[in-house]
Amino acid sequence: MQTQLPESLLDSPQGREADAILRRCVHCGFCNATCPTYQLLGEELDGPRGRIYLIKQLLEGEGDADTVRTHLDRCLTCRSCETTCPSGVKYSRLLDIGREQAERQGTRPWQQRVMRWGLRQLLPFPRRFALLLGLARVLRPLLPQSWATALPAVNKASVAGANIAVRHPRRVILLDGCVQSVAAPEINCAAARVLDHLGISVQRVTDGGCCGAVEQHLSAPQVAAQRMRRNIDAWWPLTEAGAEAIVSTASACGLQVKDYGHLLRDDPLYADKAQRISAQVKDIAELVADSPAPSSAGPRPRVAFHSPCTLQHGQRLGGVVEQILRDWGFELTPVADGHLCCGSAGAYSLLQPVLSDRLRADKLVALRRGSPQVIASANIGCLMHLRQGAESSLPVRHWVELLADCLPNK
Repeated sequence: MQTQLPESLLDSPQGREADAILRRCVHCGFCNATCPTYQLLGEELDGPRGRIYLIKQLLEGEGDADTVRTHLDRCLTCRSCETTCPSGVKYSRLLDIGREQAERQGTRPWQQRVMRWGLRQLLPFPRRFALLLGLARVLRPLLPQSWATALPAVNKASVAGANIAVRHPRRVILLDGCVQSVAAPEINCAAARVLDHLGISVQRVTDGGCCGAVEQHLSAPQVAAQRMRRNIDAWWPLTEAGAEAIVSTASACGLQVKDYGHLLRDDPLYADKAQRISAQVKDIAELVADSPAPSSAGPRPRVAFHSPCTLQHGQRLGGVVEQILRDWGFELTPVADGHLCCGSAGAYSLLQPVLSDRLRADKLVALRRGSPQVIASANIGCLMHLRQGAESSLPVRHWVELLADCLPNK
């Protein structure tokens, strides 16, 4: 694609990156074939090809920021288009740039500004989220049915439950997560048990924080960068002391940290450290896949596995969890259109509820078709989103919890 970006923009790292990405795009349209919003809406501007053209116009000074923002807001950032693209277009990078430019050049309605500000003040802070969640549980009878159903059950597990004694030579840092540490602490407890069984001890870092994904995708990159630097400072001593990896059980968080090296590449104080941290990040599936599976004993439930977009398109780990589950003796049911997003996409389900609900309904139809006994996923946002639409008789769990159920009680 030919570009005519202004020199003032090309003089910046962001402008040069955008120009290079745009020039790789040949407008073939293969991306539209796997774009969830294009399939739902059938509009060119609500597919990757159209959005790329809108961003190009905006960067060249010709586009209308409010129009561009509307269509970029509808994008899930699922990266399915990147998996499909034969030209290697880094669409998600361009999307971040386009969103930042649209925010600078236009003005959102005040209701949207308040909503997005509120999400940035709530989701990355576990204590604040816990307070709101507790209040919502008290007021459950007064809430709309869809909201009441989405509330996670009270769980007696805690993040501290992941603190199994460090007793193995192999050690990893296990990320707590923000929403997950409050809504589903049992996930990391299960992860610690599985890793301990595989001869890997877990260390926790209490002075870290949110990975920065919430701010990054809500057009607050400066705040996201501050979170990244704080996390690097918190993790650095443990990595220097021999922790072999930084492990995430939430694929979205893992993807964000794997991107630290790129996102902080122009930071003179943190660029090198960010590269080293990113190189050490692993989804828990990468560790489990490298370890031998235990001999299968006892019946295993039939599982429909939902592979989050951040796992299969972002981290390019499609099929890894599925093979782990098979190796551990689980029967996997077929899931049609497994490459499509469930509609969670971080804060998307709150900001674009109509599209999100339609995507979830389609995903649940595909997941239920094989008559599974449990739905499994690899990301807290997807888990909570799918639970909201699934019937109570069909549990939705993290796949590592299924592995932990196979281990002998200690």
